[in-house]
Amino acid sequence: MFDNIVNVLIAVAAMLVIGFTGLSILRAMAQPIPEPPPPGELRKVKIKFRCSICGTEVRMTAANNEVPEPPRHCLEDMELVAPIE
Repeated sequence: MFDNIVNVLIAVAAMLVIGFTGLSILRAMAQPIPEPPPPGELRKVKIKFRCSICGTEVRMTAANNEVPEPPRHCLEDMELVAPIE
């Protein structure tokens, strides 16, 4: 008799843990996408550029827009190395 009660309590506790975990995951997925920042404000980006002449690499972490123009080095535009994420 005691074993049955312990098994039921363990099952109820497991059900509550699994239920709360599932609900928290669903709540996190239901969050709306935040609005983009106003124009002119810096946005986070992660883009790498490479100079085709000398091989210098630059990693851009902030830009005015999501797809910034490539910087210039050795009087030429740098080439995109890493894909835009």
